Amino acid sequence: MKDTHSLMADLHAAVARVIKGQDGVISSVLTAILAEGHVLLVGVPGVGKTLLTRTLAVVMGLDSKRIQCTPDLMPSDIIGSDILDERDGTRQFRFVQGAVFTQLLLADEINRASPKTQSALLEAMEERVISTGGTSHPLPHPFHVLATHNPLEQEGTYPLPEAQLDRFILRCMMDYPSAKSEEEIIITTTAAKLPEAKPVMNADQLMHCQHSLKEMPVASHVTSGITRLIQGLRPHSLYDDSLKDQIAWGPGPRAGQSLLRLARARAALDGRESPSPDDVHALAIAALAHRMALSPYAQLEHHDCHAIIRAAADALL
Repeated sequence: MKDTHSLMADLHAAVARVIKGQDGVISSVLTAILAEGHVLLVGVPGVGKTLLTRTLAVVMGLDSKRIQCTPDLMPSDIIGSDILDERDGTRQFRFVQGAVFTQLLLADEINRASPKTQSALLEAMEERVISTGGTSHPLPHPFHVLATHNPLEQEGTYPLPEAQLDRFILRCMMDYPSAKSEEEIIITTTAAKLPEAKPVMNADQLMHCQHSLKEMPVASHVTSGITRLIQGLRPHSLYDDSLKDQIAWGPGPRAGQSLLRLARARAALDGRESPSPDDVHALAIAALAHRMALSPYAQLEHHDCHAIIRAAADALL
């Protein structure tokens, strides 16, 4: 079987044949999936968030389902429900699986779902199981959630709670394509034959790559750098006293775990044997910005969360 670097290179090329002008986003999403994480794709309508998710499902050979999040979506629509089933003259409850029982779940416009419905994904995203009626139902392996989020519209939307955001290993910003890429998109998507995604791997190969990452050695200065960075971005920061007035709450221990997994994945995608502080630095904003919040004072002073993370990474890594 091909090594992780070769497989992921083939995977990137297969996705890029369909998704034009978003190479950085493709790399970020592949890094997150290789790190066994979930991704929050943020961008304006029409930049290809949903198409990217569908294409990934095809090229990775994964079963996929889509949830169109709306205010009237119920938790049972996602996790399933117990129904009364009558067979051979006897009645008993039978669990009917919801959309979450898949390998790649697309939660489209997740911020349109109510908080009650959003919370239905919390256990699934962290524990990979669903509990209902006193019974736990394991989810398929691998299991990944790719959620899209439109940052423009505010009517009929609900902000994602901190516990939900913390479940996403990355928040990936999907921006407008360049002029050259946009022209290519216009030409290829209006032609008689559209670009088609084809499988280049399967679920077993993906899980093998994910498992191999856990055996990748990590130098002590990388793990200590991650720890310093996480602790330095909390209100009682040890590296910058001024942050106590700027940060309302900072990243928790899960953020450090995520950064280490992502650093390993990024190194594997580059064909390296071990991650470096540069990997952590490159991933810090995408992995941490959604796991912290600025204080009201910092917001009034127009401080930037990204700038705070970047400065901390420069100083501590």
